[in-house]
Amino acid sequence: MFSSVAHLARANPFNAPHLQLVQDGLAGPRSNPAGPPGPPRRSRKLAAAAVEEQYSCDYGSGRFFLLCGLGGIISCGTTHTALVPLDLVKCRMQVDPQKYKGIFNGFSITLKEDGVRGLAKGWAPTFIGYSMQGLCKFGFYEVFKVLYSNMLGEENAYLWRTSLYLAASASAEFFADIALAPMEAAKVRIQTQPGYANTLRDAAPKMYKEEGLKAFYKGVAPLWMRQIPYTMMKFACFERTVEALYKFVVPKPRSECSKPEQLVVTFVAGYIAGVFCAIVSHPADSVVSVLNKEKGSSASLVLQRLGFRGVWKGLFARIIMIGTLTALQWFIYDSVKVYFRLPRPPPPEMPESLKKKLGYTE
Repeated sequence: MFSSVAHLARANPFNAPHLQLVQDGLAGPRSNPAGPPGPPRRSRKLAAAAVEEQYSCDYGSGRFFLLCGLGGIISCGTTHTALVPLDLVKCRMQVDPQKYKGIFNGFSITLKEDGVRGLAKGWAPTFIGYSMQGLCKFGFYEVFKVLYSNMLGEENAYLWRTSLYLAASASAEFFADIALAPMEAAKVRIQTQPGYANTLRDAAPKMYKEEGLKAFYKGVAPLWMRQIPYTMMKFACFERTVEALYKFVVPKPRSECSKPEQLVVTFVAGYIAGVFCAIVSHPADSVVSVLNKEKGSSASLVLQRLGFRGVWKGLFARIIMIGTLTALQWFIYDSVKVYFRLPRPPPPEMPESLKKKLGYTE
């Protein structure tokens, strides 16, 4: 599979080295029109070659996708685990809003009843579940991005790039949620049912004994409702925000920015995307939290009982959590790419062929 994807990736419009060479007029002899030779451009060719040589693998290769998956494991597993206390309070606000009336009130009650250690409840299923989700989310996103862009062709991939981001991220998240569902179900039981279980070792066998495999996967459909819109916003909004920041805010081209400067842009774009992610996915998140707590319930019944106002409980806590989470995830993911010297495509630019069709160049 990876070999066929790698073959497609060489002609992919999101392949940074290839695209950059074409835009600079260095792709080959066809880029040089007939006529007297111009001034030598040896230094620019050498610079372009040096940029390519410093990568540890080819864009779209099996190694590239595997290391992107590793970046997803590190970025999602660590960040979600670090925010377990906030996630715990947010879940309790959703399932018992009469008792946990706000984020600060929720922390106060939790500390009073469970102590400091109580804030770490559910860390193990959180780390395992979201590491697996990160592997699929980021790894498959890169795979589907290459596949779909080559299905569209260079010009259409540029014109329809937002739709491409949405489709690739939705496809990746479909599989990511299947990997996440069992651990998410166990985490919610541990965090929201006092006395049920304190660890994953206690919760998982108990859940299986009570409901079988259904206990671990009954929340997968609501997870898709929550996570697919969230991930579509996370990737599409991030990609377009990065593009806008370099175009309208950053005072110099991306190629002239240092790696730390590029990572700052990544963090800012990630936080902006995170705010929108929290808003679009919060109603489904409320349903998932209640559904995993209650036996024999369904998503439609929970949604009907919560009502419009009920599904928005805990939104402020979720905005803080998801905004920070998304920014850190993109920052860590991009840092992993820098560390392993993976190709990091710049914001896409209009292909030369499309510029000629639209009359921008002669």
